[in-house]
Amino acid sequence: MKGFVGLEESYSFDLLDEGTTLSNVIDNHIHEHTLLQSERNAFFVADLGSVVKQNIRWQNVMTQVKPFYTVKCNTSRAVIEVLAALGTGFACGNKNEIAVVQSLGVASENIIYTNPCKQVSQIKYAAKKGVNIMSCDNDVELLKIARNHPSAKLLVDIATTDSSTENEMSMKFGATLKNCRHLLESAKKLGIQVVGVRFHVSTLAGSREAYLHGLADARCVFDMAEEFGFNMNFLDIGGGFSGTDCELQLEKVFDAISPLLDIYFPPESGIKIIAEPGSYYVNSAFTLAVNIVAKKVVARDSQDQSGVVESTMNDEPFFIYYISDGVYGSFANNLYGTMSAIPILHKNPNSEGPVFGSSLWGPSCDGLDQVVEHCLLPELNVGDWVIFENMGAYTLEQSAFSEFQRPPVYCVMSINDWFSMQEVGLTLDTSVKNFSRVPSCFQLRQEQNFSAAGLSGISA
Repeated sequence: MKGFVGLEESYSFDLLDEGTTLSNVIDNHIHEHTLLQSERNAFFVADLGSVVKQNIRWQNVMTQVKPFYTVKCNTSRAVIEVLAALGTGFACGNKNEIAVVQSLGVASENIIYTNPCKQVSQIKYAAKKGVNIMSCDNDVELLKIARNHPSAKLLVDIATTDSSTENEMSMKFGATLKNCRHLLESAKKLGIQVVGVRFHVSTLAGSREAYLHGLADARCVFDMAEEFGFNMNFLDIGGGFSGTDCELQLEKVFDAISPLLDIYFPPESGIKIIAEPGSYYVNSAFTLAVNIVAKKVVARDSQDQSGVVESTMNDEPFFIYYISDGVYGSFANNLYGTMSAIPILHKNPNSEGPVFGSSLWGPSCDGLDQVVEHCLLPELNVGDWVIFENMGAYTLEQSAFSEFQRPPVYCVMSINDWFSMQEVGLTLDTSVKNFSRVPSCFQLRQEQNFSAAGLSGISA
């Protein structure tokens, strides 16, 4: 989609047979980067089958709640198209996200516009494209919407009460119950339709009490809206779903909300209940490979570039490694303390060999560009590769430094996951149209299998 930074205009994926692993894929692309490029750039491998499996888990656990994927979490077109084919909705934050989602045939009623601070031009774009459901938490936003999108259907965005580190954010966004009454009254006077409530419980505060408060407050707003004559039929419990230990976390959330939903929003009420998972779908699906581009040995009690005194035992050296991606690229979450990057060596050396105190830094030479503060690694060399798993959430933004390009994304799916999609009716002839198969050196047996099955020649 032209004009949408972060979305590939075209892509393809490798179908992997049962004998091919994600490690094989990474090995193959490392080999290609080593042979064909003078600079060994970082790259992602995305397992689209993982996205499919996450959707199956969601349907099995969160039976009452429809997922609306948060597009800003990962803007890979491949991910968005898979989720569109699976029938999820989408939570969009700007007109570019709306444009790419609609280009994949997603109906406007399956899109919500959730940016709490909307530009007038973006509101007009949503109106032009028929995207009517949008959130609002204050009079200023309400007036902008009334003037530029009078057909909008509003979700009152309410603040949640919790003791987490995101409490400050909760104060910035979301209306209090007291303000909700005033907001509903203003919407009535302006002739704007209010159809539901939206709230967000952070991952850190994902306790039963947080959901209890959120759902109870939402019920209060529904009752207020009825007093003003609004017919409310939409509840959005927001995001905050973890991308790791997903099934366990989903069960915890479901156990918390299920009895409350039965009390406050029973099935016979006809209220549509949605959530906005983002990290849940993509975090574990993406793996990042980075190359060591430089190396420095720091003697005992020496001071590194960050000003931290490093002390090692027995006069052992401390190694500082510079890698081909950093916090101004795929590790941006490091700046906010929301990422814990754990390095995995591409080629494991002798497990009985010595390990040394080490730190990993990005390529910008900036004092904030620290990826891993301290870890124990065997001595590595320039040109070695390091792997980071669980890198799918908020990692695909363009680097702040123009000389560092966003790493390419290589998409894969196992043949078993592919056939699972076919079994539920998701075929190339219907929803998924831009998938193609790119043969690679470890897929020769797969070529023969596909030819025999009459499946060769898949293209966009």
